[in-house]
Amino acid sequence: MSSFEGGATGRVAVVTGAASGMGQAIGRRLAARGHRVALLDLDGDGAGRVAEDCRAQGGRALARKVDVADRAAIDEALGDVRKELGPIEIMVTSAGLDAFASFTEISAAAWDRMIAVNLTGTFHCLQSAVPDMLAARWGRIVTISSSSAQSGAPRMAHYVASKGGVVALTRALALELAPHGITVNTIPPGFIDTPMARRAEAKGDIPSIDAIAARTPVRRAGTPDDIAAACAFLCSDEAGYITGQVIGVNGGWYL
Repeated sequence: MSSFEGGATGRVAVVTGAASGMGQAIGRRLAARGHRVALLDLDGDGAGRVAEDCRAQGGRALARKVDVADRAAIDEALGDVRKELGPIEIMVTSAGLDAFASFTEISAAAWDRMIAVNLTGTFHCLQSAVPDMLAARWGRIVTISSSSAQSGAPRMAHYVASKGGVVALTRALALELAPHGITVNTIPPGFIDTPMARRAEAKGDIPSIDAIAARTPVRRAGTPDDIAAACAFLCSDEAGYITGQVIGVNGGWYL
């Protein structure tokens, strides 16, 4: 979205993985809806550029360089968010790592890093933010998982396992937090044309994006904005009766 919609219902939203791809689109979309956004990413410069764009459109935004696997860094960053923007009411965990390797070639270190970023990083972000939502008796959490957690994927056992854990964590938290006015849902994207996907294509880890798009029922690859649109709805007041759900945004693939 390129125009600022504003509005009196703006809340404080934190988006991880916000320097590019889906996280960037989600951050922009939430800012355009009038939310005060905090954009977290290991690529601090990239997150800063997104924050500048949001401010240029009339929004309030800040950026922080953060490794979501580092709990102390997460706590520090969210402390800055509270000081500058206010208590956290919306959390979207889009930061993630992918990798391709045959199962017998996945090292213990590679496994640990994948789980640390994709699953434990999600845990860190949510546990650090949820107290604000409990105090407010209102909150919206959206995790970004993966359709591969539903279908499986060869040469990605560590990635699929980490994203499957995100789905399970989402469902558990939805039940625990629902009585407190907090919804928790996950979006498992289908194939989305992102810089991460382009890198995988260039390395030969996935078929060409055009070939994948041709097999998708809607006959195109998804875009980051497709994910951002669904995420923005799940973060709204209108989505208050939706929780614990796996909201597939996948161009028609049945999973």
